[in-house]
Parts: sequence; C-alpha cells; structure tokens
Amino acid sequence: MFIELTNITRWFGTQQALIDVTLALPPGRIGLLGPNGAGKSTLMKILLGLLPPSSGSGRVLDHDLASAGVALRRVIGYMPEADALVPGMQGAEYVALAGELYGMARKQALRRAHEVLTYLDLGEARYRKLEEYSTGMKQRLKLAQALVHDPPVLLLDEPTSGMDPAGREAMLDLLLRLGKEHGKSILLSTHLLGDVDKVCDAVVILHQGRILCQGPVQQLCQSRHDRYKLQIQGESAGFFDDLRLEGVQIIHDNGRGDYRMRVPAGWTTHAFFKLAQVHNVVLRGLQADNEDLEELFHRVIEESRAQI
Repeated sequence: MFIELTNITRWFGTQQALIDVTLALPPGRIGLLGPNGAGKSTLMKILLGLLPPSSGSGRVLDHDLASAGVALRRVIGYMPEADALVPGMQGAEYVALAGELYGMARKQALRRAHEVLTYLDLGEARYRKLEEYSTGMKQRLKLAQALVHDPPVLLLDEPTSGMDPAGREAMLDLLLRLGKEHGKSILLSTHLLGDVDKVCDAVVILHQGRILCQGPVQQLCQSRHDRYKLQIQGESAGFFDDLRLEGVQIIHDNGRGDYRMRVPAGWTTHAFFKLAQVHNVVLRGLQADNEDLEELFHRVIEESRAQI
C-alpha cells in the first residue's frame, strides 16, 4: 500500500487537528481535498514523519511513521506550499543542495539538478538567483527539489498556489505526466477541485479533521437518473418546446449542440428518441449526467454538517 493509517489523531494544545484518521490507499494519483483549516497540512507533515501523531499508527510505502524518520523522507519528494528559498543561491545550486540533504553525493546531486531543471523547462534559468524567479518559476523550482532524488512518491501541498491560469495548466499537465508516464504516486493536497479533477483518479475528502470519504472518484460519485447529456443535430426549437411541455429542464447549452437536461420522475430515455423522430432531430449522443467531483465534495460536506 501507498499509505496505511489507523486512528491517527493530532492535538495542538486543546485544539484537535486530526480525529481518528484511517486511510488505506494503493499507489496512484490521489487528491487530498478539504477547505482551509481541514487538517490537510497537518496530515502531510505526519506522513513525512516530521510531526508525530498524538495517537494511532501508520505506514507509508511500508515504512513505519513512528520509527522510519530519515529513511521515510528519502523515498518521498515533498513540495511545500510556502516558499523555502535561499536568497542569493542559483537555481541549480538550490536543487543540488536538496539532493544532498536527501542523501545524494554532491556530484550526483548537481548532475540530477541540471537534468530535472531541464525537464521542468527551467534550464535557461538554472544560473539565475532565486529572488529573480517569477511565482510560476518558483513553483516549478520547488517541484524540482522534490524530484531531484527520483522518489517513487510525491507529496504536493498546493502546487499551483499563486500561479496564473496558463502556469497552472502547465503545472497540472506536468504532474499528470509524472504520474502516467513516470509511475510516480502522488498525494496532491489542495482546496482547488479543478486541480484534483485534472490530475487524480482517487480522492480523500477531509473536513474539520475527519475523513468524510476516500476512494476512486468514479466509485464515490453517485449515479443520477434525473439528468442527461445530449448531443443533437438539426432544427431543435420544436423538440425543446415539447421537452419543456413534458417537464424537462435545460440546465446547460454550450451553443454547439451539447446540452444538459434534468428530467421529471418516471422519464425514460426512449422519450428523447421518440420526440427527436417527431421533429427530425438527430441524437448524436445520450449519456447519464452523473455526479461530478464538485457535486461530490459539496454533498459530503453538507452531509457532515447536517450530522453535527
């Protein structure tokens, strides 16, 4: 298993940050979702062995959290949310230093630093001082220091923080490639649903220190029988008029023949085809519009609040 935790709790004085956290996660690309203050960063530090749990036990890549320490951190690449850059250092020097701290020989660390910076499109900036880097470059530099020792696992804390839309998309494409093409297991901690939706195929939702759900996104999202996605071709005015008379609501129209619709109770998909035939409309596609990640997130949060 990638991560196995049993009843992990963490107190800070009288404040309980994590409450009986139990996880069983196989290798893969996993999103750790939760509002600010949910306990995500505390959980990440426990997984790194930097913060001991107040109670409970756990393993990461079969390393015991209570005793592995340095050995655990040598198989993990950690990208923190906050900058931890050293003014006056060049990019290549900084990444090589991280490699040495992970236990690499100096020459090996420097060689790997150049390789990783080139891979992350920072090759031309490798000799620039860190204070000259833009926000997007700093984020990629932090990813470089997490990758320098070629770990099997990456723990990423808000990796797109402060980035512009283009930089954010580039970072997410890069993380997806690291997972799919290079076999990295990724735990992506964020409050941005879109980041997890783009990169991850499984999710853990954390709220007020408690795990609300965990598992593959497709399995957690509920199937819906009251919404459908339609792709149509042809003159559609009369078709939609009849749908409305039957109680169907059009909830989205992208202007290119793709629609999302909410249907009344007892509706059957055969009714779409029947009305389409009457109005000479071609149905190019018809799929159930099941719950997505955003709807899943809001549903489990609301269910949790209702139980308090």
